[in-house]
Amino acid sequence: MEHFTVLAVDPRSKARLGVLRTPHGQVETPVFMPVGTQGTVKAMAPDRLKALGVQIFLCNAYHLHLRPGEELVREAGGLHRFISWDGALLTDSGGFQVFSLAQLVRIDDEGVSFRSHLDGSLHRFTPERTIRIQETLGADIIMTLDECVGFPASFERERKAAERTVRWARRCREVFSGKGQLLFGIIQGGMNRDLRRFCAQKIVEIGFDGYAIGGLSVGEPKPLMYEMIEVVEPFLPEDRPRYLMGVGHPGSIVEAVLRGIDMFDCVLPTRNARNACLFTSRGKMNVDRAEFARDFRPPDPLCTCYTCQNFSRAYLRHLFKAGEILAAELATIHNLAFMVKLMADIRRALKEGCFLEFAREFLAVYGETP
Repeated sequence: MEHFTVLAVDPRSKARLGVLRTPHGQVETPVFMPVGTQGTVKAMAPDRLKALGVQIFLCNAYHLHLRPGEELVREAGGLHRFISWDGALLTDSGGFQVFSLAQLVRIDDEGVSFRSHLDGSLHRFTPERTIRIQETLGADIIMTLDECVGFPASFERERKAAERTVRWARRCREVFSGKGQLLFGIIQGGMNRDLRRFCAQKIVEIGFDGYAIGGLSVGEPKPLMYEMIEVVEPFLPEDRPRYLMGVGHPGSIVEAVLRGIDMFDCVLPTRNARNACLFTSRGKMNVDRAEFARDFRPPDPLCTCYTCQNFSRAYLRHLFKAGEILAAELATIHNLAFMVKLMADIRRALKEGCFLEFAREFLAVYGETP
């Protein structure tokens, strides 16, 4: 049986309804994956994630390699057992950490040398080693090692990174065992249309179980991000999932679904929650503001999550002002419930043939002006 099936395509856009089959269950797409970098979605126990309807989340091979180490995770029975999660998991290879921790990193054609941000110890990632680490961790979906560049960047910098990403992807594919895991290739190319086309063609030629678009949401204007998706999309096989890495703003997700994307991940919903910023049906709400001190309404009257059914804006503001740990938990529950519902609403609209109408209505609230 194929691991990915497109169930419907919106006739007025590129939006797709699908199902992704993994060793730990089916994932309905489009889907948002919360980020659990260290093997935990911050402030959330696994049973709470499951109760919210989270189907899959992301852990990071770079961080888990440094602490506690993939061999310890293997001894514990693999990542699923170690973190007590029986749903699907994806691990990122560490390419983005190479980008975000650039001051600690040296890149060459063979791989990446870096110093741990924890203790300064020297480490070496090659494409082959990142695959071995991720195979040892045991996530359902693993990623090739790529080189991400920021914005703005010179053409030469973007070209070198795109070509290196292709070479590394080929090396990852060659050593991947394929035992009980799916391997996704990553497309780079900066903000250059020709480099994006080149990288997409080459990565697809190598052949992967899914295709990710990396190197976006790195500071570029939103219209440019959408343009790069549109450049890449025609090269992506219809029978493979498409994953836009690091994008989690609700409006950007809807815009990307319109352009044919199936999977998303980002720290934004959980990070915003820990900073008192809630996603609501009427837009973003900074619940720690003084205006909510005596506001005893739910954070979002239209939301059915545990937080909104039991607590007021005034109470959440009090928790944040008092520095209570519960503030982060209750806010994170709400923001993840919002994201789960958003993706369910997208899928429902695709099933019912009214996705364009849904998108227009949603973007009237969450659309971003350039």
